[in-house]
Amino acid sequence: MTRFRLLFQSLRPEQWIKNGFVLIPSLFAQRVFDYPSLLQVIQAVVIFCILTGGVYLINDLVDLESDRRHPLKRHRPVARGLISPRLAKQTAAGLLLSSLVWGALCGKGFFLILLAYLAIQCLYNYRLKNTVILDIFCVSAGFFLRVIAGGLAAQVTISHWLIICSILISMFLALAKRRHELVLLGQSDAENHREVLSYYSPHLLDQMIGVMAAATLLSYMLYCISAETIQKFQTDHMIYTFPFVLYGIFRYLYLIHQENQGGTPERLVFSDLPLLLSVLLWALACMLIVYGVV
Repeated sequence: MTRFRLLFQSLRPEQWIKNGFVLIPSLFAQRVFDYPSLLQVIQAVVIFCILTGGVYLINDLVDLESDRRHPLKRHRPVARGLISPRLAKQTAAGLLLSSLVWGALCGKGFFLILLAYLAIQCLYNYRLKNTVILDIFCVSAGFFLRVIAGGLAAQVTISHWLIICSILISMFLALAKRRHELVLLGQSDAENHREVLSYYSPHLLDQMIGVMAAATLLSYMLYCISAETIQKFQTDHMIYTFPFVLYGIFRYLYLIHQENQGGTPERLVFSDLPLLLSVLLWALACMLIVYGVV
């Protein structure tokens, strides 16, 4: 395997699906077929792919020793010693600098979101990774910052409901990730891998996940039936997308508790056909309703 391929693998392209959150404001602002706006949003997605690639390299460097003790993460190129720390640092610096420069050309607001994302990730890696509860907030922050960035790139106003739903679903996914780590490694090994896991237990995380799941469903339902939504789309049909969200949340809970999955949401979506279909059908239903087809 060439050095370039190893470096590219270290950027975790399979996790770039998270940058799809940047596209969400365009969908609900009816800008998907506004090609100048769509190009700006696609550009924002590419910038986030470059930025997050650099952040992942930094994460691999910070967690080098603990990753080597992890049954899955030990296969990463940096942890295996296939990429030198010096090369990883140089590549990360180049990616971060280029993404920030490119982002600055896209506008002040978008650039500030990139800085906020990078600052939170640095705080997480060097300070808050082992701070109970705040570590969850740091992980989830990346998701709703992408949504805000997408709104700025498309130059649309983001609904407060959309921000709330993004925060809740990102917290749900972050908690599921922590639970998977704890269950996969076991309490003692988990503590050795990541100090913060010593403050959690499966029971506590299950309670938090339940709260986030219920809050996400309630918030999305209220968004669908709110006067603001009905007036914006000139229809009350958004409520018919709720069953897809309900099924998706229930399916994810099933995979978390019965299949011991949830550590990598981006892989889980594509590896579980029922979950993937629920996401695709939800997106299709939203498109048809937002654009007045049904």
